[in-house]
Amino acid sequence: MNRPKRILIVDDEPQIRTFLKHGLEAAGYETLAAADGTDGLRQASALIPDLIILDLGLPDLDGKAVISKLRLWSQVPVIILSARDDEREKIDVLDLGANDYVAKPFGIGELLARIRVALRQDHKGDTPVSTQTLFAVGPVSLDVAKHSVTRSGEPIKLTPKEFELLAMLLQNKGKVITQRQLLTSVWGPAHAQDAQYLRVFVGQLRRKLEINTADPQIIISEPGVGYWIRDEI
Repeated sequence: MNRPKRILIVDDEPQIRTFLKHGLEAAGYETLAAADGTDGLRQASALIPDLIILDLGLPDLDGKAVISKLRLWSQVPVIILSARDDEREKIDVLDLGANDYVAKPFGIGELLARIRVALRQDHKGDTPVSTQTLFAVGPVSLDVAKHSVTRSGEPIKLTPKEFELLAMLLQNKGKVITQRQLLTSVWGPAHAQDAQYLRVFVGQLRRKLEINTADPQIIISEPGVGYWIRDEI
């Protein structure tokens, strides 16, 4: 017997979480709930929901930041549920990787229909949705679920931004990621032009991960373009 589809609700309003929990469970779904973006990301990596309902106005992270961080390692369907009924906002979150956008106030019937569509689309393609949380290259391993990095089995302490930067590069091994893409995904659109900022953080990562920072073998520079990590070292 197949388990019911698991839906993670990420919303800081207790009334909304309760309303959604009752409506979704009555429709046969299993529910998880988080009141902020940090806990939502933690549950997404540890409990692997089939779909996420995400509010944009969270107390710790903007919902757009949550999508950016989530898309570093997962393509789980995301439906935005927000009071921000603005066309530019909708375009932004869809470009970041959200699957749908529902404006508050909303009807549970409409939301259930959109959930069914998102779940059907999720299973249409030949490629399964990625929920990979463990990435490695050479002696370096990164575990998203445990938020840990090791080198030759020894733990390496990274700052949150260093961790996100390394995760994005490892997820795209063999591909050059532009400076703008890295800055926008890790620090947000306001930092899209801060190339020097990125160089500082890449330097910090290299000091922690490379044997010889003068001849880096893990994080490779593509002058004037960005950075990448080889498929194998």
